[in-house]
Amino acid sequence: MQEVVRAQGHENVSAAHASTFEVTTDDYLTPAGDCILAVEADRAPADFDPEFVAACQHADATITATFETDGHRETVTGRGDPDLTFESDRSAVGRTSDYVDDRTILVGAEFAAEGFDRELVGALADGTELTVTLTVERDE
Repeated sequence: MQEVVRAQGHENVSAAHASTFEVTTDDYLTPAGDCILAVEADRAPADFDPEFVAACQHADATITATFETDGHRETVTGRGDPDLTFESDRSAVGRTSDYVDDRTILVGAEFAAEGFDRELVGALADGTELTVTLTVERDE
């Protein structure tokens, strides 16, 4: 099962955060938003299919986020959690920790914003478009 989000890079993308990465529907980004990879997302977690959400709400779910922009590609794998709600109408956040709030789309991520390929980050800082594909799989 997949969900696709399209967003836009921004000049203030720094991808320096050590424990999260984020894509937001907001149309602005301040330098303090060092976990944000892209803005103006066309969808938020609240828009995702209920079946996708239900699949992510299992502790044994593997959730993969693939980020593609301007010839660059980065994949981050994490896991699901029974507490994931996907209720945010604003932001999608991946976390290296087990913390869950309404914005969380995966926990236990392999790495956060600071781990992203610097060429991909540079392309996003130049304002390129970003496609994020979220895939959920379960061992049954």
